[in-house]
Amino acid sequence: MAGLRVLQSAPPLALCPNAHVPNDCEQCRVRSLSICGALDNDELAALDRMARPLTFHARDTLFEQDEPADSVFNITSGSARLYKLLPDGRRQIVGFALPGDFLGLAMEERNSFSADALTPLSACQFSRQAFSEFLDSTPHLLRRLHNMASHELSLAQDQMVILGRRTAEEKVAAFLIGLRKRWGRLSTSSVTIPLPMTRQDIGDFLGLTVETVSRMLTRLAREKVILIVPDGVRLLDIARIEALAES
Repeated sequence: MAGLRVLQSAPPLALCPNAHVPNDCEQCRVRSLSICGALDNDELAALDRMARPLTFHARDTLFEQDEPADSVFNITSGSARLYKLLPDGRRQIVGFALPGDFLGLAMEERNSFSADALTPLSACQFSRQAFSEFLDSTPHLLRRLHNMASHELSLAQDQMVILGRRTAEEKVAAFLIGLRKRWGRLSTSSVTIPLPMTRQDIGDFLGLTVETVSRMLTRLAREKVILIVPDGVRLLDIARIEALAES
């Protein structure tokens, strides 16, 4: 994988034999958002021993479509673009991964999409086989996975509605509100929405041209609904954009 680096652990400190040694999973800031939140400390320690911490530069590839799906990934920081290449060479973005998201839940034999880092990104990589065996021994984790898969299905259904009969302005508004909710889970500002993806990325996700996306954002800014800021937008009229998103 281009640009991939394995994080090196610092030398262990001398501790009392009876002291509890926190593992990386316990200290992970997105633990409560991810599937790992279902595990107790002993189970986290077992998961931590399976994990391979990785970092990626922006635009690095995590994995590619149609490659053997040998690994699953837990995003701990940064964001990624998930996309499929169509037979005619066009690209369809199917989603954006944020901290706490787990990639590879479908457990298919081959990757059904590709994933690229939009920003510097950190992730825990797990062998698919080892992770599957771990699931067999922790049924409550399987239930958590089921809940996350149900959430992903709900997001996919929402995306179908967005791509359906909505106008371009409504699509952009729904996209921004959806991101606001997702970033809100990370305790970031509910008024400023980070946009690590490009206008082209947003267009490929919403089924719009990059010119249309730019025009809709400019219109919303002109109408004082949003303020375009570096690396994102700030919501000025939340009621108005929520009404557009729910149209």
